[in-house]
Amino acid sequence: MTEMSDDELLRYNRHIMMPELDITGQQRLRDAHALVMGLGGLGSPVALYLAAAGLGQITLVDFDAVDISNLQRQIAHGTHDIGTLKVNSAKDSIEEINPLVNVTEISTKLDEAALTSLIRDIDVVVDGTDNFKTRLMVNDASVNTRTALVSGAAIKLEGQIMAYDPTLEDGPCYRCLYGDASDGDFNCAENGVLATVVGVVGTIMATEAIKMITGIGKNLAGFLLVFDAASMEFRKLRLPRNPDCSACGLARTDRGL
Repeated sequence: MTEMSDDELLRYNRHIMMPELDITGQQRLRDAHALVMGLGGLGSPVALYLAAAGLGQITLVDFDAVDISNLQRQIAHGTHDIGTLKVNSAKDSIEEINPLVNVTEISTKLDEAALTSLIRDIDVVVDGTDNFKTRLMVNDASVNTRTALVSGAAIKLEGQIMAYDPTLEDGPCYRCLYGDASDGDFNCAENGVLATVVGVVGTIMATEAIKMITGIGKNLAGFLLVFDAASMEFRKLRLPRNPDCSACGLARTDRGL
């Protein structure tokens, strides 16, 4: 562990001034490795704020290229990035904000085995993907490797965030809430989404990731946070662990899985 440079101390001064975080928490961020799944409306603010906060290493995963329809909400990309892989344009944006961050780009689809292998070296996974199939795969890989996970979703004027904390014996996972759900019409391509809603949800996701890395505050594990922009209300709903969950249920943990 190397000491922070004068430039780092100045860059992260407002963090270091916080007694809850201090230089110890900033060092934890500097030593951490986060995986951001999806660089769309949610993953964009997640990646940018984690970079600004001083994450030492960020791995970006997305196989899509930037489309003009993305620019209404996906703030990691600009008009000049149309046609560029999202991992590339997001990396450029990160480096503009904080060149001290080590960024790895993955622009290919990952199956569960490859994702599980990748996650083993990660401190926290932040999932901003836009379909249940991928979210459930990310959840299962996180549970299997006992890796912290923050997951979010947004559609129309609503958003939600939850977290999986492997240090909690009875903490629920994403599959506890949705089981084997399929996408149907629950995506913004079919229903639309307000640009700022993904910004609110993505920023909260980044906050939860920072909290899980540094240990400050109390994370959302065991709860579902629901945001309604129409009424500007937040609801925090207690989420129990499903003992029959195929990912983290009691029968599975009893088998040592």
